[in-house]
Amino acid sequence: MDFDLSDDQRLLKDSVDRLIADRYAFDSRKKIMAEPGGWSRDMWAQFAELGLLGLPFPEAQGGFGGGPVETMLVMEAIGRGLVLEPFLPTVILGGGLIQAAGSPEQQKTLLPQIAQGKKTYAFAQVERSSRYNLADVQTTAKQDGGSWIINGEKSVVMAGDTADTLIVTARTAGGRFDRGGIGLFLVNAKAQGVTIQGYPTQDGAHAAEIRFDNARAEAVLGDPAGGLAAAELVMDQAMAAICAEAVGLMHEMHVSTVDYMKTRKQFGRAISEFQVLQHRSVDMFVALEQARSMSIFATFAASETDPATRSRNISAAKVQINNSGKHIGQECVQLHGGIAMTMEYKAGHYFKRMTMLEQLFGDTNTHQAKVAKAGSLF
Repeated sequence: MDFDLSDDQRLLKDSVDRLIADRYAFDSRKKIMAEPGGWSRDMWAQFAELGLLGLPFPEAQGGFGGGPVETMLVMEAIGRGLVLEPFLPTVILGGGLIQAAGSPEQQKTLLPQIAQGKKTYAFAQVERSSRYNLADVQTTAKQDGGSWIINGEKSVVMAGDTADTLIVTARTAGGRFDRGGIGLFLVNAKAQGVTIQGYPTQDGAHAAEIRFDNARAEAVLGDPAGGLAAAELVMDQAMAAICAEAVGLMHEMHVSTVDYMKTRKQFGRAISEFQVLQHRSVDMFVALEQARSMSIFATFAASETDPATRSRNISAAKVQINNSGKHIGQECVQLHGGIAMTMEYKAGHYFKRMTMLEQLFGDTNTHQAKVAKAGSLF
């Protein structure tokens, strides 16, 4: 299999890397974090200008026409820069759900708005007792004439405090764990009956607790009782995306650790000269390369048409990514010493984000159980 990038992919990678390197120095990130909502609208406009916000959408819908590989390249760069803008909630999740479940008319109208940076989205699907089960939905949607009325609560909604539109999973029929009877509803974040409580998360991003009290949806994406398959598809694609982001994080943690070891002196020598510490940095590199391989595996798995195979393969990748990230993060902090635990130094911020990604969309135990239940990868 040919893993070389095409000329267009190389150009995309270089452009994104250059933009983030120029605009996302560590001190610049701290200033962005202090902006309303914790991200930069100016940076978002530059993402739109570069075509990143339309990356996975067809050209006919104002997009870049890219695929999973292009998404992987951008997400790695986002990881290396600790980017705070809501690319994952808006483009990968929001845009992905519109692509997967929306009507042609909805795609034609809504996707260009994302690509142009005019609208941001958040996927409100987690409930307090649902853990990582997308079918565990107690929020309800009842038809009222030509529209739908939403009641319920959603938790830890990524970028939910600044999103223009919420995509909400709600039950139109069936019991709590039934796979049928789940719809995807578009709700204006400022609609009457929507209460949003935002808060910063440990990694510098933002999330929200959201309550719907007879909130009226603007529209439903596709079948109001058949949205689960689209949600599972897009969640798998999002997991492949955060695997790539995690590789970017791990790369930076490894590079910064090796650089620090070359300058930090103990007993009159740089600590990089001590063989036992060299071995530990090599172990970090091995874990990084294992993670990179599994990220590529997840990227190709995201295009798999069979849902069971796709889910199994991406869960396997998530297990390796989580294990590698935990190992590299812990070694990064230990080899840096106390400085890595300070807010003024970047190493701890990378480890915080990695720890959040380890839990996002399913922790290690959850995905190990899925792989074990599915059987062999081959």
